[in-house]
This record gives sequence, C-alpha cells and structure tokens, in this order.
Amino acid sequence: MLRRIPLRLAQSSMRSARTFATGADDLKAVLAAQIPDRISQTKEFLGQYGNTSLGEVTVGQAYGGMRSIKCMVWETSLLDAEEGIRFRGRTIPELQEQLPATIEGGEPGPEALLWLLLTGEVPTKAQTDSLTQELHARSALPAEVAQAIDSLPKTMHPMTQLSTGILALQPESVFAAKYRDGAPKTEYWEHAYEDIITLLARLPEVAARIYRNIYHDGKVAPHDSSLDYSANFNRMLGYDNPEFDELMRMYLLIHSDHEGGNVSAHTTHLVGSALSDPYLSLSAGMNGLAGPLHGLANQEVLRWIMDIKAHFDEKGLEVNHDTIREFAWETLNSGKVIPGYGHAVLRKTDPRYTAQRVFALKYLPEDELFKIVGTIFEVVPDVLTEHGKTKNPWPNVDSHSGVLLNYYGMTEFDYYTVLFGVSRAFGVLSQLFWDRALGFPLERPKSLTPEWIEDYCKNN
Repeated sequence: MLRRIPLRLAQSSMRSARTFATGADDLKAVLAAQIPDRISQTKEFLGQYGNTSLGEVTVGQAYGGMRSIKCMVWETSLLDAEEGIRFRGRTIPELQEQLPATIEGGEPGPEALLWLLLTGEVPTKAQTDSLTQELHARSALPAEVAQAIDSLPKTMHPMTQLSTGILALQPESVFAAKYRDGAPKTEYWEHAYEDIITLLARLPEVAARIYRNIYHDGKVAPHDSSLDYSANFNRMLGYDNPEFDELMRMYLLIHSDHEGGNVSAHTTHLVGSALSDPYLSLSAGMNGLAGPLHGLANQEVLRWIMDIKAHFDEKGLEVNHDTIREFAWETLNSGKVIPGYGHAVLRKTDPRYTAQRVFALKYLPEDELFKIVGTIFEVVPDVLTEHGKTKNPWPNVDSHSGVLLNYYGMTEFDYYTVLFGVSRAFGVLSQLFWDRALGFPLERPKSLTPEWIEDYCKNN
C-alpha cells in the first residue's frame, strides 16, 4: 500500500537530492559534462558525413527526424509542398464544393468527410444524414466514464484530460474483446470499425465535459440528435450561434488529416500496428498532438497576437505595416520565433489558412484581431525571408484558427488543441481502419548506434 510522505520530509529529500554529490559520482553532473562534447562531435560528424548513404537513407536523414523519407502508406490524404493538402485527391475548396453542405450554401460537416475518407467516394446527402444518425445512436457516454472525466482536477491540462478520457472509454473496445476471443484476422476491420465509429460519436461529449469542467459550471447540455455533429458539439460546449456552427464544421474538416508523417497521425498508426485497439492508438496520437511543435502551436499564435495588441494599446501605436514589421523583428532578435509561420513540408501559404481567411472575410471582416492577422500576413513573410533562417516564410493553419475561435467567445487558449484533437481523430482513425482491413504489419524500423554509423561511414 502506498503511503503519503509528509511535506517537510519530501522537501528535505528534494534539498538533499540537489545538494548530494556534484562531482564525478553524480549522474546529472556527469551527463552535463558530456553533452557539450557530444553536441560538438555530432555537428562535426554530420558536416562531414551527412550526405553519406546508409543504404536506403542518408546519415543526415537518420539524424534529422526522418524528414521527408518516403516510407509510409497513407490512404486518406497527401501533402504537397507547393499545393498543400488533398483529401482523397480533393483540395479544401473542392471539398467545400463537392461534399453535401449541412445548411443551404454552407460548409460540409465532418460526417461527410468521414464517409469520403473511409470510402474514397463523395457521399450523397442521404448517406451523410444516415451517418450522422449512426453517430448520434452511439454517442452516450458510460456513466463511469463521465464520472472519471468529471473527477479530473481542473489544473490538469485539457489535452491531458482528453487523452485520459479516451483511455477511460477503452474498456468498451470491441476490437480488444474480439481479439481476446481469438477473432480471425479477416474480421479485424469489422471490430476496428465498431470502435472507430463509437469513439468518434463519443468524442464531442468527452471534449465538452473537459471544457465545461475546467472553464465553466461543469454542466453539459443534453445530446441533441436533431442537430448535425458540429452543432450538437457546440451546444454541449455551451455555444448557440449558427455562425459558430459553420466555423466548427469548417474547423473539423480542415484539421482532420495531414497525411501520415505528422506526429499525431504517425503515432496513432504506429501504436495501432501493434494491434492496440483504436482507443489506445488515438490516445497515444493525442499525446503527440499536445506537443508545442504540433497541435499546441495554435494557442501560442493567439498569445503572440494578443501580445501585439497589448503592446500597441500600451504604446498608443497603430497597426500598420511599419509597426508590425518592427514588432516582428523585435521578436526574432530576442531569440524567439514568430508562431504560426513555417511548416515542416509546405513551402507556400497553407490552404487551411486560406480557408479560414475566406471565412473571416465573410463573417468578421472588421474584427480587430483579424485585421492584425491580415497585416501580419502582408508583412511577416518578407521579414522571415530577410531573416534567412526559415525555409517557408508563409503562414500555416495555426496562424489563424485562434482568432476565429476568440471572436465567437471561446477565449480559453489552452483548450484549442482539444478541438484540433477531435478533428484529427477523423483522419487518423479512418487510416487506422484501412490499416486493419489491409492487414498492415507491425511497424518496426531499424535503428543504429552512433558508433555503428561512424564506423560505417569511415569504412565506406
């Protein structure tokens, strides 16, 4: 049985740990002494051998995060450096034109996209509505899951709560139960499908409970099966605005998938390759999405924009090209990055940014923060190009979404990545279905030690 350690004893232990050994017998001190030499040696080694082939890849690629190595199959989307994302071969404007709209002349919802991602076919309105009702029919959270989410401390980050909430649903996994019972491999896709549709159906309430518990009164509006997926999600969050419903439909669509190499997609696929069920796989993917170099970036962007506004208000400055340029250079010269600009793959403006800008021009053209975003868009690419340390000086999806959410009253920055997570689930789970249907194997790349690589390079 675990016992509680008295606070004074714990504090004393921490002091002892800090003041214990500081010489050759202290592990942290030994590591601290090694790191500068290792950094220097690695940099020198890559400078000499970075382009050396190891067979399928170069030394630089092995050390560089496997960037752009073509070694994954991803059914649902493809990212082109110049063109941007295509979902099953369709651009975002083509999706908006071809998928059934939820309201006349409006945005398609994630249900229509899910049909497309899974089947490769554009659904009819009747097929979309049928899928909406199937999601509604599976949406009720088990009482113990709701209780588990409600018991989480408000100080726990929303993304940690999302991952925990998904794991709390895992005992319901059909795939895990059928695997234990010895289901044949040819049936894996059926059991994965059951988990995937149920998980997507229950995500809105999981996410809404997190939002209402942390930021509001903990009360979640009852599920409304007369609404589409996005509007019902908004009601549970506490928002009843047709424009915000349209934003949520677009948001869930454009953030859903970005081919397989990004952290959340690759992690979901990797964990699933071990035949972990969709709940375990998605929870792992959400932990990746929570990183500041991935999904967490959208809240950092809005904080930077709010800093601009506060700085300009304090100084009595006008938002124009000159003042934004000066603030951008101050940011870069202080050793910080300009959040929301640059992308690991893209070399042009992110089409997801463009879709959000078109939405803003339609619904909130006079919003003060949107005007700042627009001015940043007109100035910052030139600043980053002159700065010379950014391969892609153009805006990505994160540079706009926070401003739109803020306009409709969702001002809680830390929650934005949860919305990203609900959206990303549609893409990564669609691929996970095909991983099981096609019998994709356990993913197991080969790793090498630095010593092996060095010997290989010197001898070859």
